[in-house]
Amino acid sequence: MSQSIFLLFSHKLTKKQIADLESVGIEKIVYLPKELQILWSNVPPDSVVISKYLQPVVEWLSNLAKKDDWVLIQGDFGAVFYMVDFCFNNDLIPVYSTTKRMAIEKIEDGRLVKISEFEHVAFRKYERWKK
Repeated sequence: MSQSIFLLFSHKLTKKQIADLESVGIEKIVYLPKELQILWSNVPPDSVVISKYLQPVVEWLSNLAKKDDWVLIQGDFGAVFYMVDFCFNNDLIPVYSTTKRMAIEKIEDGRLVKISEFEHVAFRKYERWKK
């Protein structure tokens, strides 16, 4: 049975991330359609409740994902929590990308400039707290 990963985040995968997914048996990578990508990347900060806002993403995932498919979820904290909870309740495997940050500092025109680079390390499954 082939396994897919559905991407709920605002970036494109790096070559290293793709190789990492292939190494764990992921055969198909599914990006959000453009209109849903815009929606996911722009969760309104003034909305107190976002479940209705995220309904198109829920419907898209419900229609395409099958049991034990992975879902990479990163973004707005509330949207992430909502979709991780959705995955746990629908036999999907929510994951996120862990990264290593490297900071480079240099002086330019008398100012200290700090540049941060992020490097993918691994995909980690979200876990539920257990009593």
